[in-house]
Amino acid sequence: MLRQSQVLKLQQKLSPQQIQLMKLIQLPTQALEDRIQEELEVNPALETESQADEDPFESDHEAPEDDYSSAEEDERFPESKEQDFSEELFDDTPEYRLNANNYSADDETYEAPIVARMDLSDVLHEQLALRSLAPQKEALCKYLIGTLDDDGYLRRELVDIVDDLAFSLGIFIEPSELEEALRVIQSMDPAGVGARNLQECMTLQLARRPDTPTVLNARALVVRYFDELAKRHYSRMMQGLGTNEEGLKSALEEISRINPKPGGSATQGAEPSQVVVPDFLVTAIDSKLELKLNGRNAPELNVSREYKEMLAHYRQAKGFDSDKQKEAFSFIKGKIDSAKWFIEAIKQRQQTLLLTMSAIMRYQEDYFLTGDDRKLKPMILKDIADEVGMDISTVSRVASQKYVQTPFGTFLIKRFFSESMTNSEGEEVSTREIKKILEESIGEEDSRDPLTDDALAVLLKDKGYPIARRTVAKYREQLGMPVARLRKTL
Repeated sequence: MLRQSQVLKLQQKLSPQQIQLMKLIQLPTQALEDRIQEELEVNPALETESQADEDPFESDHEAPEDDYSSAEEDERFPESKEQDFSEELFDDTPEYRLNANNYSADDETYEAPIVARMDLSDVLHEQLALRSLAPQKEALCKYLIGTLDDDGYLRRELVDIVDDLAFSLGIFIEPSELEEALRVIQSMDPAGVGARNLQECMTLQLARRPDTPTVLNARALVVRYFDELAKRHYSRMMQGLGTNEEGLKSALEEISRINPKPGGSATQGAEPSQVVVPDFLVTAIDSKLELKLNGRNAPELNVSREYKEMLAHYRQAKGFDSDKQKEAFSFIKGKIDSAKWFIEAIKQRQQTLLLTMSAIMRYQEDYFLTGDDRKLKPMILKDIADEVGMDISTVSRVASQKYVQTPFGTFLIKRFFSESMTNSEGEEVSTREIKKILEESIGEEDSRDPLTDDALAVLLKDKGYPIARRTVAKYREQLGMPVARLRKTL
């Protein structure tokens, strides 16, 4: 049975401008540049300072021709309000007006050179071309080269590859034939390429070294005592090899020179590195901290004067002679409004970033002055949100994927956030401080008799940090440090 009823409901909805601001706040510097470039390409009413012939657009001081009543505008042209956001209209703006350089004339421009690189596949194909092989074996070698991982390993079983050749290419061979082709690849450089696991990779590399007593012991360790080698059971290895501690140490040093990822050494040419662009710069002058926003975070954007003049021209006209003129007016007005909103969002983003990072800098002032991790105070998102009067989600967006350059290095902002624990004196300390103490304790231990997690827990308790053994294990793993047995050396 259908029934009508009235329901009072309270809802909160974000405006398009608020959604745009939230998205911009979350972007790091490099992504912001891409987003601005994208907006410049789709909105011809937006331009950079280098393109403008007038002062930067200010929302509080608009040009005289922009002073008009929105309500009056909507009353005169009711259709234009509905078409403000239309981006499907024809745009006859020349392409050269859409290209923009987002830097000032004083900025140094640098273009990374194009580096020609040869990957592992290219290196192996070059060597294969110098060998005289039967056509079928050469084809199998090429297929295997294409199956190798970037580190040079063959991760798939030969039986599976034989099935693939039969079903996809109609080539029917025995696994032994594919094994022969694999041995051809394993004889190529770099040594160890084509191995199916780490043990085989180590065996292939040791096989090319001269037959000295040290190398023979190293081969025996890899082939016969690989499990003991992985678990560092030194007494069992010495007993199996029939050697003393000095002989075992020489064999282990020989093994340490093995490259576990031979494919990485085959590439020729420099691998382009990932450049970290800091969003903030913190400097210390006379024990006082100064915070600056990266200039690339604060581009000078303006509304195109040409578009503002066109809008003023249409506004002065008493009516439209055709639907095309009305459509053009709606298009220009929508693009100008969109440009204004985007510029205002960029400004609000800058203010939000500076306000939030200033609070973080004040909160962690001792660290920014000394660079000592032990000076980091316990700090969570809510602490900063309460101080700046913002929502936790906004602070999280500011801290997400952004870097700050300090006198002691460039770090992710989220690095300065940590939970708190209470020490033996009842004071709250950061978990990063405990990790730093743990790292120093492990670094000072006797490598011949490393400290177990239980011993580390007792040591930290004596230093005033009463934490459980399982917490020690968790922090040790987060620091990337193995268990005591694997830290042991001769």
